[in-house]
Amino acid sequence: MSEKKQCCVVIRINLDCNACCRKVRRIIINMKEVETHMIHKKERQVIVCGRLRPSDVAVKLQKKMKRRVEILEVEDLTTDHGRGEGQEYQQPYEPPHEYSPEPDHMSTPLLC
Repeated sequence: MSEKKQCCVVIRINLDCNACCRKVRRIIINMKEVETHMIHKKERQVIVCGRLRPSDVAVKLQKKMKRRVEILEVEDLTTDHGRGEGQEYQQPYEPPHEYSPEPDHMSTPLLC
């Protein structure tokens, strides 16, 4: 049994009508592991994020909806992002900001 990881899962499921979307939404909301979700009716996609196993979400939707469910993509959101042990996380380079010593005429308030 694999452990639950912080991840986002993109699932394809046939959503014919608004009632199907409401049913999927109700099923997802009742799952304790789910933190956020997004339903795209036109693309027939459901995006679920949280501390979960992607297969658990797919199986639950398949059983409750009685429809074919396809896992399209799984994005791992853990903090290490594939780095080995002992390597520290390094922030991306950002150039230093330069501020002018004189106030900007657009940002100073007008006094009446």
